[in-house]
Amino acid sequence: MALSAAAMLTDHRHQHLQEVRNSLSQALYPLQYLVNLPSRLANWSSEIFSSHGQLLQENQRLKQQQLLLQARLQKLEIIDSENARLRELLHASFKVGENVLVAEMLAVDMDPYRQQVVINKGSNDDAYEGQPLIDAHGIIGQIIHAYPYSSEALLLTDLSHSIPAQLNRNGLRTIVSGTGKTNQLELLYISNSADIRIGDRIISSGLGRIFPANYPIGVVSSVKHYPGRDFVEAYATPSAHVGRSREVLLVWDKAKLAADTQATEAAKARP
Repeated sequence: MALSAAAMLTDHRHQHLQEVRNSLSQALYPLQYLVNLPSRLANWSSEIFSSHGQLLQENQRLKQQQLLLQARLQKLEIIDSENARLRELLHASFKVGENVLVAEMLAVDMDPYRQQVVINKGSNDDAYEGQPLIDAHGIIGQIIHAYPYSSEALLLTDLSHSIPAQLNRNGLRTIVSGTGKTNQLELLYISNSADIRIGDRIISSGLGRIFPANYPIGVVSSVKHYPGRDFVEAYATPSAHVGRSREVLLVWDKAKLAADTQATEAAKARP
């Protein structure tokens, strides 16, 4: 009985002390919270600034990555456009049926009164003065100076450039002359009574012994008849992409090649 009473007394005292502890803990909690508050605020601020800094770094990295990807995408688009132009040139070379060589423009004369370019093929590539140049759409000009590694070419839109031509529809002959504008050609010496219409296709006649026959030159864009005049006032839009093409084809006329071969063989046969 005595042991049982002692145990009950101890348990009662223990419960009483626990209640006292709980009361003291509740009373001291606000004070403990206030004491720990600066430390918690410091940790919280550190985490916020650390997270903010990481976000800024990540944002900067993503911006740089986006810029790099955009630059690569632009280069891919440029390469895709270049491939499309080369495919057009390849298709044009099959249509031409002549010996051809792809050349790239190195420089463009910035003088508004001159339409000249420099290409990366020269006499070492068998380029010669007077050699015709075409792009995927038609005649674009001819070489006027051939150097070992490059050549100067005169575009058909230059004021000093002229090509013997004819209308594809009826064979009407004319001279196509440059106007100094990349989008306009002038048709000369067409009678005021001649049958010429807007939309007529103009091709090379081959009579000038420079450009082979049947190369596209342009399309008639304007025809004006004036009473009392001998000739009409007519203009055309070039078929070639003058001012836009970067690659061109150098064309070797088969007839000229045959003549040059015969001349070379004759020279070798001389004693």
